[in-house]
Amino acid sequence: MLDNKRILLIVAGGIAAYKTPELVRLIGKAGGQARVILTRAGGQFVTPMTLASVSGDTVYDDLFSFTEESDMGHIQLSRDADLVVVAPATADLMAKMAAGLADDLASTALLATDKPVIIAPAMNVRMWEHPATQHNLKTLNARGIRCVGPEEGDMACGEYGMGRMAEPGDILVAIQSFFRTSDRLIGRRALVTSGPTHEAIDPVRYIANRSSGKQGHAIAAALAAMGAETTLVSGPTNQPDPAGVQVIRVQSARNMLDACENALPADIAVCAAAVADWRPADEASRKMKKEPGTAPAPMALDENPDILRTLGAAGNKRPGLLIGFAAETGAVVENAQKKRLSKGCDWILANDVSSQTGTFGGDDNTVHLVDKDGVENWPRLSKVAVAEKLADRIAMTLEASA
Repeated sequence: MLDNKRILLIVAGGIAAYKTPELVRLIGKAGGQARVILTRAGGQFVTPMTLASVSGDTVYDDLFSFTEESDMGHIQLSRDADLVVVAPATADLMAKMAAGLADDLASTALLATDKPVIIAPAMNVRMWEHPATQHNLKTLNARGIRCVGPEEGDMACGEYGMGRMAEPGDILVAIQSFFRTSDRLIGRRALVTSGPTHEAIDPVRYIANRSSGKQGHAIAAALAAMGAETTLVSGPTNQPDPAGVQVIRVQSARNMLDACENALPADIAVCAAAVADWRPADEASRKMKKEPGTAPAPMALDENPDILRTLGAAGNKRPGLLIGFAAETGAVVENAQKKRLSKGCDWILANDVSSQTGTFGGDDNTVHLVDKDGVENWPRLSKVAVAEKLADRIAMTLEASA
C-alpha cells in the first residue's frame, strides 16, 4: 500500500499515454494520491478531463496559467510530492531532462524538483537504440533517476523491439518498491570510498589509476536512497555528487584514510575506491625538468596505508559490516577470497578489470560477492544496478541481525 503517498505523474506525448489513466487508478487503489502534469503533446493522446476524472484533481498543463501559478506553481508542484513519475518518458523529454532544459511545465517541474524521480521510457525501437538516447539514459541514471522498462514487443508503428512502455501494473510495482526500500536503512550510518587517489610526484605529475568513481558514487547514492546517513570520501573524479550524500573530496591515500577514520563510527563501510598502493618517497616541490639525453633518476616508492585493512582492525570503531572491492585481472574469485581474509573484512566484491572488460571507466560491471559462506556470481549489470543490488543485500543482512 502507498499510505497516502503523493505521486506527481508527468504524462508526455507518446501513444503509451493512453495507459496513464489506468496507472492513476491503480495508484489511487493502492492508497496513493496522484496529481498529473500533462504535456501539450500528451494531450493529443489522452484528455485532461479523463485524467482529472480518475485522479480527482486538477490536471496541470500550462506553465503560464495565472490561476494555477498563483495556487500551485511549478516549484510547488515539483516539491509537493513524495515521488515524481514520468510515464511515458519520451525521447524528447528524456533529452530535456539530461540537458536541463525547461521550456514547458513538465520540464520546468522536473528541473525544479528535489524529489526522487522514476521514468518509464516509451518510444520507437530505433529511437530507443539511438546513441543519443542511450547517452541521455546513462546521464539520468548517474543522477540517481530510476528507470522501469521499457519492454520488448510490437510497436504502434508496426515495428518490433525494445521501446514499449512498462505496463501500469509494473510501474505501480516500481513505485511501491521505491517506498518499501526508501526507509530500510534509516538510522544507519554508511561510509563509502570512491574513485582513484592521486599520489604526487611533483606539483604537476602524479601516480594514479583508471578508476572513474562511477561504481562508488552509485553505491553511495543507493545507500542514501534507502535512508542511510551516508558519507562519501572521493578521490578526484568527474562524477556528480549523489543526492543526499555528504561528500568529502581528497587527493591521496593518506588523505582518504584520515577522512575515513574521521567519519567513524559507521554501521556500513564500502571501500570501492581504487587506492594507489604506492606513492613517491620524495615529492618534488618544483616541476621536475627533463634534461635531453639524460635518463631520469630512479623513483623511490613508499607503501601507502591500507585503508580496508586499517578499518578492519579498528577495534570498537570497526564498521559493523565492512565491504571491500577486489579489482583483478586474473584468478578473480581466488584472489578475492584471499583478500577477504587478509584484510579482515566481511565481504569482498570481486571484479575483472582487464582492459577488454571495459570495467574501468565503463558503465557496466560483473561482480562476484565473496563472504564466509562462499561466492555469489552476479550477472553483468549496470553499475547503478550493482549498487542497488548491493544496497538491498546490505539491508537484508542488517535486518536479519537486528
